[in-house]
Amino acid sequence: MQKIRTGRHCAFVMHVHLVFMTKLRHKVFTDAHLARMEEIMRSVCADFECELVEFTGEDNHVHLLVNLPPKVAVTKLVNSLKGVSSRRLRQEFPDRVRHNWRANKPTAPARWRAPLRWGGGQLCRARSTL
Repeated sequence: MQKIRTGRHCAFVMHVHLVFMTKLRHKVFTDAHLARMEEIMRSVCADFECELVEFTGEDNHVHLLVNLPPKVAVTKLVNSLKGVSSRRLRQEFPDRVRHNWRANKPTAPARWRAPLRWGGGQLCRARSTL
C-alpha cells in the first residue's frame, strides 16, 4: 500500500516515470557510473522534497520512479536532474567525457510519462518495466 503524503490542504500520491538515455544511445554507463548517478539523483530529489522510489539502469539509459508533491513542476525537476547529474559525472569521470560523451552532452532529450494514479494498475506496469 502506498503511503499517502499530505500538505496543508491536500493529500496526494503522485508518481512520475522518467527515462534518461545517453546521446545516440551510446553504451557509456558502468556499474560505478550507475551507483554514483543514483546517489546524485537521490540528493537532487531531496532538494525538491521528492522521493526517488526506484532507480534502475543499463549501459545506455536509466529509469527513475519519483514520488513528488503537487508544488513541484516536472520540467524543473527533470532539468535539475539532468543538469546536476551530467555536471557531476563529467567532473568525477573525466576520461569518459573525452571518449564517449561527444561535445560534453551525455544525455538525449528526456522522456517522461504522465503522473501515475495511486492504486492504479499503471503503477504496477511502470514498476514491472523498471
